Order: sequence, then structure tokens, then C-alpha cells
Amino acid sequence: MSALITEDEIVHEVELVWLEDVSGLDYVRQSLDRLPTRRGRPAYHRDGRMVGYALLGPGAKPSRSSGTFRRRVFWLLPHDRDSAPDGLYATGAPAEAVDARTLAPGSKGRKTERSEGGPRSSAPQHGGPQA
Repeated sequence: MSALITEDEIVHEVELVWLEDVSGLDYVRQSLDRLPTRRGRPAYHRDGRMVGYALLGPGAKPSRSSGTFRRRVFWLLPHDRDSAPDGLYATGAPAEAVDARTLAPGSKGRKTERSEGGPRSSAPQHGGPQA
């Protein structure tokens, strides 16, 4: 959950890779996943869809016990506002949600009026991958 992500856990991020245009999304969910590599597209095992992920620099060290790296993954579930605008999150947002416009490598992002159900974005929904 975003409230549990601290800046020191993401200090080794060098890039955020977006799999779709997130400018039209009011929020994205983020989590720290244990992944086998610092870079590359991770496997995705949740409902919904992965919309982005972080890449780590060479200074990131694997866990001593598991050999995995903690990397952020950004995702949405089928009942999130982009797919169900009048549903559960018509206002408010899940605990792990942040406004994608506030995210950057090494910065955990934050909730905004838009992510909490304020004025909706006028951008088209479900954009394609970014170049």
C-alpha cells in the first residue's frame, strides 16, 4: 500500500515505465512487489491490469533471504474508476491509490483531489502504450 511505501525503499529507482497513457487516469494503485530482477517487465498475477512498473539501478541490492528485489508495480482492478466510473470508487480511492501525475522515480506519489473523486480527467480512457 502506498502509505507503507517509504522513500528509502524506492531510492534506487531510475525509471518508471508506463504500459499505457496514464494521463487520463484519475489514480493508479501501487505496490512493492518482490521480483527476481532489477529491470524488465515483471510478470503480473492480479486481476485487472498492470499499467506500469519501476526499474532499479545497479545500487539496488537483493534481499539476503530471497534474492529478490522490491520494485513498485502500478495496476488497476476491474472495479476501479476508469472501468466503472459510477462504481465503488466513483468518489474516494483505494488506500494504495495515488495520482499518477505525482509519481516519479524515487518519489512515492500522493493522493490529489482528482484521485479522490474530484473533477474527472477529460482525457480519453484506456490509452495505448506510451512510446
